Amino acid sequence: MTLTGTRTGPPLRVGLVGYGLAGSVFHAPLITATDGLVLDTVVTGNPERREQARGEFPDLRFAASPDELWERAGTLDLIVIASPNKTHVPLATAALQAGLPVVVDKPVAGTAAEARALAALAEERGLLLSVFQNRRWDNDFLTLARLIDTGRLGEVQRFESRFERWRPELKGGWRESGAAEEFGGLLYDLGSHVVDQALVLFGPAEQVYAEVDVRRSGAAADDDTFLAITHANGVRSHLYASATAAQLGPRFRVLGSTAGYVKYGLDPQEADLREGRRPGADTSWGVEPESLWGRIGAGESPLSGGGHPVETEPGDYPAYYAGIATALRKGIAPPVTGYEAAATLDVLEAARRSAQEGTTITLDTES
Repeated sequence: MTLTGTRTGPPLRVGLVGYGLAGSVFHAPLITATDGLVLDTVVTGNPERREQARGEFPDLRFAASPDELWERAGTLDLIVIASPNKTHVPLATAALQAGLPVVVDKPVAGTAAEARALAALAEERGLLLSVFQNRRWDNDFLTLARLIDTGRLGEVQRFESRFERWRPELKGGWRESGAAEEFGGLLYDLGSHVVDQALVLFGPAEQVYAEVDVRRSGAAADDDTFLAITHANGVRSHLYASATAAQLGPRFRVLGSTAGYVKYGLDPQEADLREGRRPGADTSWGVEPESLWGRIGAGESPLSGGGHPVETEPGDYPAYYAGIATALRKGIAPPVTGYEAAATLDVLEAARRSAQEGTTITLDTES
């Protein structure tokens, strides 16, 4: 894929729409840590969020609405959309129509059809469209990809992935809303991560089965979800996303024909970003202690000392925006494409239908 309208010369100027959790914790710090990108403008009408952003990035400009960005599209090189889910499609469409490349937080849309329409619009206009699937640069995912690529596990037969939390009390907000237009809940939130990772590792899904439940009193959106994917190559992925897990299971348990790999604990990058640590401040970014390394082996439980530790690759969220800068400079495909995001949404839509109908859904792998 070759993009027109590529930018060269001075740093690429970024407009960020939204300064809630996604904008302030993930996008703004990672953009500013990337060589060749500069955070130019943040769109938020919230005075407290403006003050928060100004405190960390004194040279920022602000806009009260995205329309202000479209009106001065010639002064910007990239738009990042980190606003609530229901705004992703209309804002991304408006940005592309204004001639601006776009990064959209996941999930990019509520349906695969909407995601493909966005990708087609970007293609038609020769503009970059990418979706922020940062968990492709988690430490455990990078480590597992290395183990698979080097044949350490033999032929992978089953992939178990858990993104579990213990949050028995509701936090409130649109992410827990049951409104259809919000497409909140864990199926679309954490599910976007675990499904994307499974598709990257093992390719297209042929069949999907899911159990989507609401466990907490007063909850309006799913908070305990299981998906089973049969991939076209025969690998089976069992994926869990839960806010109601009183005991957390392994993040990954991967079973191959010669060995298995088990890894506990979450990548440290999100926690570090929340605590104000920034990439580039020291050389230990994304590195976890040896005590948290996963184990590889066969025939014994890792909890009783079976197998041996495998050094965890450093997590590398900064690689995503470095890839975006390179894509814009060189006119090549971005690290995550809109069509890849649509494939993830195919699975999520099938999962929702499976849970509603209590059946296994077969996907059209030719589409």
